[in-house]
Amino acid sequence: MQADTSRVPTYTVSCEDYVHVVEFSPFSSGTPSSLLAYGGNQYVVVATCLFQEEDLEVEGVEFNVLRAFHHELRVDALAWSPESRLDRLPFIRFCTAAADRKLRLLTSDLRDKHEVKVMEGHTSYINHLVFEPTEGKQIASVSDDHTCRVWDLDGNENITLRLRSPGISVCWHPEEAFKLMVAEKKGTIRFYDLLAQQAILSLDCGQSPLMSADWCLSNTIKVGAVAGSNWLIWDITRSSYPQEKRPAHIDKARLFKWSRANENLFATTGCPGKICSQLLIHHLGHPQVSETVYAARSVFWLMTSHATVLTAGDHRLCYRGVRPQLAPDPPALRAWRRQETLLLDD
Repeated sequence: MQADTSRVPTYTVSCEDYVHVVEFSPFSSGTPSSLLAYGGNQYVVVATCLFQEEDLEVEGVEFNVLRAFHHELRVDALAWSPESRLDRLPFIRFCTAAADRKLRLLTSDLRDKHEVKVMEGHTSYINHLVFEPTEGKQIASVSDDHTCRVWDLDGNENITLRLRSPGISVCWHPEEAFKLMVAEKKGTIRFYDLLAQQAILSLDCGQSPLMSADWCLSNTIKVGAVAGSNWLIWDITRSSYPQEKRPAHIDKARLFKWSRANENLFATTGCPGKICSQLLIHHLGHPQVSETVYAARSVFWLMTSHATVLTAGDHRLCYRGVRPQLAPDPPALRAWRRQETLLLDD
């Protein structure tokens, strides 16, 4: 692998201010384009992104800003609602978290109607949030205050799950709205039945701090996480301990995200500000790191026929083609060899 090729973007989109958080909507927009939001110091921008691989008439990538929203504080986390659509009458809904320990639910028709609902209850930093993916009528958030809270769209806190350490990541089952996965910093991942409000299954990293965990939504028996400098993979039908564990980063690992296009692909990042703060793309069954991208702060996989990664950095959006250096080239990987990566570059 040639290290310098991992630094060269194919396309870039300039941003006026520092970008701290970026998220593709994991849901269909009702159009060929994907919805994208990025936020920084007191702003959130909503845009669409269409790749040449999705429309042959597009040259590279087509990026269009739909609207910029004022945000009272820096955006620390963001989640999309499945209700967001661009076909028929445009409707946008997403939720943010900020350093004032509040959630903000933003709803807009991208024209005249714009509403912000503030949700209060957490008493410390909010680390992650997610919408219920089938109807989008609930939001789950986890915090350093040792709680996972479930809210309705009116801002009511309907469920509070007491944790034993700070909540780091939260994921909803893609089809069953009463199943929720919560990862805690001390190294425990629990699955909750929201109807009974009780844990029904737990996984153990065997080390701490656990910094990030993700549920493989294309195969829900798989769970991945990073703890210390290692990545860990579970088959939840086999054991509470990880089936695979390998070192990934020289310094501590920060994020773990499964690909939405391939259940054997996942990405990890190092901690921001470290010398080796890379985004690493991995393929299960192949010990080699498939691709390295430097200066990655967050990561998100887009649901396309190709593996598309989104990461956060500084003042620009960068799109680049990735061709992993794997030998030999097994047939199972041929459909993956022309994956595309969208980056926010330092």
